[in-house]
Amino acid sequence: MNKSNQKITFQGKPLRVTGREVHEGDPMPAFKLTGVDMSDIDSASFKGKVLVLSVVPSLDTSTCALQTKRFNQEAEKLSPSVQILTVSMDLPFAQKRWCGAEGATRIMTGSDYKYRGFGETFGVYWTDMALLARAVFVVDKGGVVRHVEYVANLSDEPDYAAVLAKVRELAA
Repeated sequence: MNKSNQKITFQGKPLRVTGREVHEGDPMPAFKLTGVDMSDIDSASFKGKVLVLSVVPSLDTSTCALQTKRFNQEAEKLSPSVQILTVSMDLPFAQKRWCGAEGATRIMTGSDYKYRGFGETFGVYWTDMALLARAVFVVDKGGVVRHVEYVANLSDEPDYAAVLAKVRELAA
């Protein structure tokens, strides 16, 4: 499992991402995103919950759609103390349309289009495309990052088993 944002590839070539690399044991960096209703989503609002940050380049691509659908399905089986938040640069209108079309009602989506800080804060800002690189972060109820995966090949899905094992451990 890739724990470095400097070892991500796309179509066999190194992907240039910028921002601070997040590590297990770090406090969750503060962030502000925009929700599908155009309201702000603030990192502080997740205090006391296990938070899964599922980061994707765009919901309108096949792997991102698969990842988001999978986490939406898994959310049904998890404790109410767990929140899954899919983050992308997609506009909130596109996120809302996608969730409606796919029946994704168990997850939240947040867009980094407006504040453009999440990507740098979590070390996933894909400079050349102005998108976010694929990654998953799991944060415990106290706000500490307990799982990090910068997906090594942007076209691959994350290690769901590892993410869900950590989530179940933290939610117990």
